[in-house]
Amino acid sequence: MSATSPSSSNVQPGYTYRRDLPFSTKRIIGADGRIGLIILASDYTLEHEFRLVLQELDRPGLALYHARIANDPKITVSSLRAMEASIADMADTLLPGDQLDVISYCCTSASFVLGPARIDAILERSKPGARKTNPASAAIAALKALEAKRVAVLTPYADDINKQIASTLTESGFTIAAFGSFSEEHDAVVSQITAESVFTALETLIINRSVDAAFVSCTSIGILLDIAAMEARLGIPVVSSNQALAWHCLRLAGCETRADRFGKLFSI
Repeated sequence: MSATSPSSSNVQPGYTYRRDLPFSTKRIIGADGRIGLIILASDYTLEHEFRLVLQELDRPGLALYHARIANDPKITVSSLRAMEASIADMADTLLPGDQLDVISYCCTSASFVLGPARIDAILERSKPGARKTNPASAAIAALKALEAKRVAVLTPYADDINKQIASTLTESGFTIAAFGSFSEEHDAVVSQITAESVFTALETLIINRSVDAAFVSCTSIGILLDIAAMEARLGIPVVSSNQALAWHCLRLAGCETRADRFGKLFSI
């Protein structure tokens, strides 16, 4: 690489000017892995919880890059499908012309509605060779890692989205032992649902039922720091979208560090 030689009018007498000085390169930032996230413009929670995980693990060699994709803050099947055309463009904004080790499109409901395979194919066009995930794929991987068979599912979504989630989980080999929803379409409201509300809803869903694990769907629901306490009170593992996504991204990046603070999943 060489610098442009200054014009003669800018060269002052009395100093030496050299171009084409030698240099060496290595990956400095992200030496242990580069993770790219495509996050909904209306998401209040995911970045905050992902940073908490990285801070707890103390892995400065892992670099996190994120882009925000425009979306309607009212979550419906049509608004989720409308994002599909923009996913590749947003992936292109993450270190353009260079590679990521892991890339994720970070909307749980859209991941189930569009389908993980479709999202992977879109991302492959922009970041070929990067390992790919999304909250649906991550949740499925997490539940399988926990050896869960019978699952309770809690979402904030409308019925048509919930049916798609139940169908995908069933097709992935799980039995839906119970399914519940807060039936709230707006991310701004979902981001304010309390951990105690989530716990109470899960307790209602699993009572008198045989359940191996619970899945709390939606990246706007912020329960990362409460999962361990919920598990102790409920007696089963609890998987949230953000927890599963962070765990899966890190494992795909080769980071095997454990952190019991974030629930049983992070002990695997």
